[in-house]
Amino acid sequence: MPTLSGSSAHPPTIVITGATSGLGRLAAIELARQGARLAITARDAHRADATRAAIDAARPGAEVRVFSADLTRMDDVRRVGQEIAAAYEQVDVLVNNAGLHAFEQRVTADGFPEMIAVNYLAPWLLTHELLPALTRTPGARIVNVASEASRRHGTLALPDDLTDTRLFTARGSSRVYGASKLLDIMFTLELARRIEDTGVTANCLDPGFNVTGLGRELRFAAALERMLRTLRIGDPSRGAGLIVRLATDPAFAGRTGGYYSARDARPLTPAHPGADPEWQRRLWDETERLLGA
Repeated sequence: MPTLSGSSAHPPTIVITGATSGLGRLAAIELARQGARLAITARDAHRADATRAAIDAARPGAEVRVFSADLTRMDDVRRVGQEIAAAYEQVDVLVNNAGLHAFEQRVTADGFPEMIAVNYLAPWLLTHELLPALTRTPGARIVNVASEASRRHGTLALPDDLTDTRLFTARGSSRVYGASKLLDIMFTLELARRIEDTGVTANCLDPGFNVTGLGRELRFAAALERMLRTLRIGDPSRGAGLIVRLATDPAFAGRTGGYYSARDARPLTPAHPGADPEWQRRLWDETERLLGA
């Protein structure tokens, strides 16, 4: 079993978003079992309390701190990043896991398309805010949850896709979700290149098909999830297991700029233009300009 080291002064500190449900919750529980102290972001206090109780049941006395944040609001993302950085001298691992698949267009208070804001802009900005704390930690890691749904992104358009608030149908939502996940992959690969001299690594993963939280906005989602669980389709433990491996496994120490599958952690090649360094640099520059970072 992979183990966490941290420093002699404290157990390893792991920041994880989207830990109140699904893959993130399973990963958080396992990371706590391994001895990590956790900083989790949450918008819903009741779900945060339930997650804390589940973690404590798995590892009594586990150190879990909840930071309130609405990841649709970029000012909130900046604030929570600064609060976490102030609370911990070092951060060993950042797991950007939070995400959603919306079946209709919603526009955030900042004027961004909601899926792009939560799935891509928020992870980019939170990483930006926590990089100083990560670079103070030898061997720190950044893990971004992407998806092979990125292959359904259609034709990527930069910078237009970052601010495109046109309406879409449930069927059309797949293209937007796919684009948001392709952006995560491109961001990770460009980030890995930019921080390669710091000792911090950055990798991303496809967690595979999972029933946990599947299509929350669909009327038949609960019934579908029960059926798939009965058929043992979409086991979320595989995806959560790879999150934990990328965050803690010594086999991934020093490995950076990778995109991995939940199936045996094999390397994946991103959909075009995800692997193109010029597109990656352009995305980074456009995001930096858009967020004023």
